[in-house]
Amino acid sequence: MQHIHHLINNWYRHHARDLPWRDPQASGWAVMVSEFMLQQTPVVRVLPVWSEWMRRWPRPQDLAAEPVSEAIRGWGRLGYPRRAVRLHAAAVEITTGHNGVVPSTEAELLALPGVGDYTAAAIACFAFGQPSVVVDTNIRRVHARLFGGMALPEPSPRASEFTRARQVQPTDHETALAWNISVMELGALICTARSPKCEACPVFEHCAWIAAGQPAPHYKPKGQAWQGTDRQVRGAIMAILRSDEGPIEPAAFLTDLASQQDTVFARLQALDAPLEQRRRALAGLLADGLASEEAAGIRLPS
Repeated sequence: MQHIHHLINNWYRHHARDLPWRDPQASGWAVMVSEFMLQQTPVVRVLPVWSEWMRRWPRPQDLAAEPVSEAIRGWGRLGYPRRAVRLHAAAVEITTGHNGVVPSTEAELLALPGVGDYTAAAIACFAFGQPSVVVDTNIRRVHARLFGGMALPEPSPRASEFTRARQVQPTDHETALAWNISVMELGALICTARSPKCEACPVFEHCAWIAAGQPAPHYKPKGQAWQGTDRQVRGAIMAILRSDEGPIEPAAFLTDLASQQDTVFARLQALDAPLEQRRRALAGLLADGLASEEAAGIRLPS
């Protein structure tokens, strides 16, 4: 096990991507923002948004001083904008409850809005040098292949996976810190879900999946649909709300879209979504706190 730790950590030292939130001088806030943005979103899309976010709001109190609508606008088209609302709420809590300093322990981080087990462990480890057991999708996949002989981990995380992650975690503090990010990077770059680059893997000779003859997955992964879904319609409505400072009459989203002359409606018009779907998407945004309805119309929450 120690040899496997060494091989993967050494591979990371030579092949890791140079990402700004991995800079040794990156603040806890910088790491926290990256972890919120990287949930279900690839690095290439996160990088420009993260950079602009940190330029505009380099500290939690800078974001907390702004209305939540600005956080939603700053989130842009990263998707799952509730993450922006929760990050703003976390910034407010850090400002008022922690004197503007991101807490360093998993327990304190877990008490913040929008922070779950993975995010708390990742921030504690990557920002504050805590030897937490970090388990994300990439790490689960590497563990499943390297130690379990399976092509893919289970569709949903299981307690047994976290037990295994704790068992294979290095006992040495510094090695453990490197191990978490190294395994994660190996999963992102080499041990990928669809086309793993096994010939470039530093632990090829130790992989249980290779030894088992690379058996096929025991289930067929289902990609998350986008085209024609309520999520796509919600995204188009959010784009309109982000681009308009004033409230918009609800009828503008629900009447004959072909009559709309404003170019900000072009994306929603192109979807040709039926009235009932637009009504459902708008109601969902209001229920989730991503839009606010007032007497004058609908706008981003203040």
